[in-house]
Amino acid sequence: MGIQWTEALSVGVREIDEQHQEMFRRINQLLDACHKGKGHETVGEVLAFLDSYARRHFQLEERYMQQHNYPEYEQHRQQHNEFIANVAEVRRRYQQEGPGVHIVVITNRVLAGWLNSHIRKVDKGLGKYLQPLLEKSG
Repeated sequence: MGIQWTEALSVGVREIDEQHQEMFRRINQLLDACHKGKGHETVGEVLAFLDSYARRHFQLEERYMQQHNYPEYEQHRQQHNEFIANVAEVRRRYQQEGPGVHIVVITNRVLAGWLNSHIRKVDKGLGKYLQPLLEKSG
């Protein structure tokens, strides 16, 4: 059972939504591999991808925020930094301890749980702020 993308998670900015969907696909790839008993082989690869991809995605969001003077920029950016630190910690533990079940569980909780919550509670507000501004400039 993976994490499901629904329209309720859409922030209304196409590029941001597409990147969120890609992150969901990769997390689901990890969950599917775990279900098939191949999670250990996949964890490192997915963690490396998500670390890199999350950084690019956060840069995109932060660029939008700066260009449009988003009033919650600093708080939003801080949450991005926390996610990057969490991924780095999971990667560090993976490299030190190997691909045990504990790493898979932590990875799923940190990535899937954080992403879902962040989109619903923080990114939706950003989307609501950006939509009218992007429509004007569109």
